[in-house]
Amino acid sequence: MSLPALPAAAQSIRDDFYVTNGSIQTSTAIGNTLYVAGYFSLVGPATGGGVPLDQATGVVIPGFPKVTGSIYAVVSDGAGGWYLGGEFTQVAGIPRQNLAHVLADLTVAPWNPTANGRIRALARGQEVVYAGGFFTAIGGQARNHIAALESTTGNATPWNPNANDLVDAMVVTGTTVYAGGTFTSIGGLPRSYLAALDVSTGQPTVWDPQANDWIQAMALSGTTLYVAGSFTGFAGDSRSYVASFDVGTGALTPWLGYATDRVYAMVASESSVYIGGDFGYAGGEYRSGVAELDAGSGHATAWDPMVPGLPPSVYALAIDGGTVYVGGNFPIVGGESRPGLAAVDRTSGHVTAWNPRPNGAVDCLSVGSSRVFAGGTFTGMASVPRRYLAAFDEATGQLLPWDPSPNASVRTLASNATTVFAGGEFQSIGGQLRNRLAALDPVTGQATAWDAGGVSRFRRCIVRVVAATPTRVYVGGNFDYVGGQLRYNIAALDAATGQVTPWAPDACNEVFALAVNGSTVYAGGLFGCIGGQTRNFVGALDATTGQATSWNPDANWSVNALSVSGNTVYAGGAFTSMGGQARPYLAAIDGLTGQTEAWNPSPNGAVLALAMNGDRVLAGGSFNLIGGQPRGCVAEIEAETGLPTGWNPNANATVRALVTSGAFVYAGGDFTSIQGLPRSYLAAIGSVVTDVRPGVLENKDLRLTISPNPLRGVARIRYLLPTRAVVSIRLFDLGGRVVASLVDLRPQEAGWHEIAFNGRPLPSGVYLCQLQANGRTRSLKMVCSN
Repeated sequence: MSLPALPAAAQSIRDDFYVTNGSIQTSTAIGNTLYVAGYFSLVGPATGGGVPLDQATGVVIPGFPKVTGSIYAVVSDGAGGWYLGGEFTQVAGIPRQNLAHVLADLTVAPWNPTANGRIRALARGQEVVYAGGFFTAIGGQARNHIAALESTTGNATPWNPNANDLVDAMVVTGTTVYAGGTFTSIGGLPRSYLAALDVSTGQPTVWDPQANDWIQAMALSGTTLYVAGSFTGFAGDSRSYVASFDVGTGALTPWLGYATDRVYAMVASESSVYIGGDFGYAGGEYRSGVAELDAGSGHATAWDPMVPGLPPSVYALAIDGGTVYVGGNFPIVGGESRPGLAAVDRTSGHVTAWNPRPNGAVDCLSVGSSRVFAGGTFTGMASVPRRYLAAFDEATGQLLPWDPSPNASVRTLASNATTVFAGGEFQSIGGQLRNRLAALDPVTGQATAWDAGGVSRFRRCIVRVVAATPTRVYVGGNFDYVGGQLRYNIAALDAATGQVTPWAPDACNEVFALAVNGSTVYAGGLFGCIGGQTRNFVGALDATTGQATSWNPDANWSVNALSVSGNTVYAGGAFTSMGGQARPYLAAIDGLTGQTEAWNPSPNGAVLALAMNGDRVLAGGSFNLIGGQPRGCVAEIEAETGLPTGWNPNANATVRALVTSGAFVYAGGDFTSIQGLPRSYLAAIGSVVTDVRPGVLENKDLRLTISPNPLRGVARIRYLLPTRAVVSIRLFDLGGRVVASLVDLRPQEAGWHEIAFNGRPLPSGVYLCQLQANGRTRSLKMVCSN
């Protein structure tokens, strides 16, 4: 008997949304603008870990398949495409583990050797691609750190030198493959860090230069082999970080390039050897990060682009015609802003206008066919400086001019209809002195006249959370004073003036989370007392008096996130019990009584962010299992059952911020991929599960919300249809009788719909609101309090 096929479900991940080069900690939205804060300095279009660039303009060649992960090695395929090696999992959504071949037409070739460890070096031979790295299996065979792969099939050939440690550099000439790295044995023979291997057998030749440390780069020019790395000598002969050998005799040459620190990259021509690394002195001259050495003498030439830094860290070099391309982890080359990648004139040493602006380090370069291929740990190109704060147009995904430029970290953002409120560790922001708390214009990014007068503490002071209403701004964190008045870790300010209000609950330890619901302020954190009462890690405060209410869920450890929906308070954090009941990391609490509800998704890691998506709960954190289902760090959970829905973006690291706006969920955190696609630290994710089979409508795709609930008078009923459907909405009492028909078999288009329901004629009690669409049903409990 055959089982029916399961529906194929997916989330739409927006490819147009910009990414950052560091973690997102918090976010908020006003209208069609998303605001984010975190530990980033550059923002730009997402590219993945490698791209070809136009050699004339530096612009990304469109259509290149995005690589999910980092690229550390690249070699031309000789036909306009590239073999790629590194630490990645997918290319254009196609599984490729650490090795891939992208053709000249920018399609992914079937070539798929699947290495089980990082690739650090590639070289192309006759119908063979040589690979070096940390792997122990590749091309379907056991191979330790070095292998030869058929250039068409990707299968490992019988060639098997069997190194005992990393192979980090390789070059091929005639009948010999030169390999360098950290190995001390290869082919069953002792060879320290450097060896010559027979291209047919893989056996080491008699050549044994006996390097005393890591070989990290090689270059061939004529009959000379140049090597670079961390070494200081060969078989007793002193050579500092660079050296050369005669290919014919194998002898160390008298060439004395000399550097004062590690050299990671080198390229050679007939007259010159270019080196890049951490050094500040090379070839007898002060040369920072990059230098040109005379191929005859080893002395530094006058060519001096100067890459400043401690260390300057140049990782990749390539030459083509009159240009030297320099890649690495640096902000400036030759006095010009060139983050990570630059082109330098070979004659003058002047930096050209070519400026691709990656948002991270460039580790490898290849030039050919009017294109410069750059690979590395970056995730975007054409990046724009934004320190700690940025704003995006939700319609286009692009960066907005909004740039408050705080001088230190921003830990929290909140907004009302007219203002963005920021808290953190900064002392200036938006062009004004504002100590750890500020109000920013949502269009210009300038600090408004609103000024709380500073937040302070004798030792480290941080504003960790802000919650804004039209009349008040609540702040929590680690502080003793707000506006010169004693306020321990929690305070309220007038939303119009910034003046500190008399409201003073005085938490006895840090406050991490705040949520406002009418006349109640819910607070979570590390405290054991707040509002004059013992309250372990979570409590409810009267919005007028600041006194703790009787609401007392009693968590056993920190509460880091709070969200309120109707009469339910959702709490996330590092706790494992709530109200004496086992509730690992996530709980639902009755907003009136403080009793822990039966709802229990039980994630297996901390929950650090919460948001509502209609009647569903969005949770982000460090978990990979929730409701018994695998979910990578973010999940959507049924408010009724506590079970996860089919929505599963599968982030590869912690999610710290969640905002729902329109048809998308905006997630921020430490991740670098979502649903296997390269999205570093920020992603726009479709808020519904899309079934790829046309015409299929699943129960999980229907959304139904009622607000307010409990209702007294008129309720706002909203529902989402993923596809066009014939809709019926009816209200039942507990006896199963229909008491109201709100929508009667009406054809409606896909999308959100809204109706108003006057519940005043109904007696107080519990009812069931039922949505039916194309034979599928969604029900929600409704409480009338007339």
